[in-house]
Amino acid sequence: MKDLVLGIETSCDDTAIALVDEKGHVHASAIASQIDIHSEFGGIFPEFASRAHIEAIIPTLDIVLKKAKVDQSRIKAIGVTRGPGLIGSLLVGLNTATGLGLGWDLPVIGINHLRGHLRSADLEEERVQYPAVVLLVSGGHTLIAYMEDPTNIELLGTTRDDSVGEAYDKVGRMLGLGFPGGPYVDKLAKTGEPTIDFPRPMIHKDLEFSFSGIKSAVARYIAATENPNHANIARSFVDAIMEVLVKKCSVALKRMPSKSLVIVGGVAASPQLRAEAETLCKEMEVELCLPPLKWATDNAAMIALATWDYLKLGIHPEAKPDLQLTIGDY
Repeated sequence: MKDLVLGIETSCDDTAIALVDEKGHVHASAIASQIDIHSEFGGIFPEFASRAHIEAIIPTLDIVLKKAKVDQSRIKAIGVTRGPGLIGSLLVGLNTATGLGLGWDLPVIGINHLRGHLRSADLEEERVQYPAVVLLVSGGHTLIAYMEDPTNIELLGTTRDDSVGEAYDKVGRMLGLGFPGGPYVDKLAKTGEPTIDFPRPMIHKDLEFSFSGIKSAVARYIAATENPNHANIARSFVDAIMEVLVKKCSVALKRMPSKSLVIVGGVAASPQLRAEAETLCKEMEVELCLPPLKWATDNAAMIALATWDYLKLGIHPEAKPDLQLTIGDY
């Protein structure tokens, strides 16, 4: 019988809990989504998010424990997201994990949410060959890093303003689409033509990103155009974003000797990004490593797998909130 780690993820708007073994096999997982709560706002309302976490976390835990049908003695540790994220949401997970740790006499390990995403590509099976370049693109984060192994990570570049996921959400709102905007914008883009020359922000500025400019360019175009074609706007926006992301990956792969390109985070679910990245990896003869779609967005399985890394190293970061964590921090 394999030992398991209980992962808890409440950094934003999803209440997620999972049980994962050392090899990344997910024995049970459950996520309580808050999309219905926040969709009318077109974004996350932090106070409502933390209240919803309070209501959902124990029922979600019960679902996972019943699904797994495992004895508590098999749980080796509890891993919980400690940051970055929304402070009210983080505290719900951290306080719950602390209480469970006291009640079950288990160590509670605070996990960097970003490192959790990096490990999502190895859930269910080992995919990543090291060393690797990793692109993390989500609603809250955009960065590119170099991984010599799962725990030795060097930040190469990050966004100076908005994340790519935030740009997607804002453009989705401008086009009157649903929340979160990414899937809706990608779907609409497939029906349009790239007729608009939106800017490619910082495409020639090494490995740094900026997405506030393209978001503003879309807003100006809509305001200045009579009966704008929404499908063409979406396609032109997505093409611009993809060109920037793929260019940065290409630069990083040429600079850093790598066996893999790893793309993680919610935007890793984008079919356009997956297709463009596959073409790039064939050209550069590296392995493309992507998490299964269900593990691309925030989840607790990735937090549990990252916890195993810390356990192997004998590192036990405190389970207390830290909103300033970067990719290189434990």
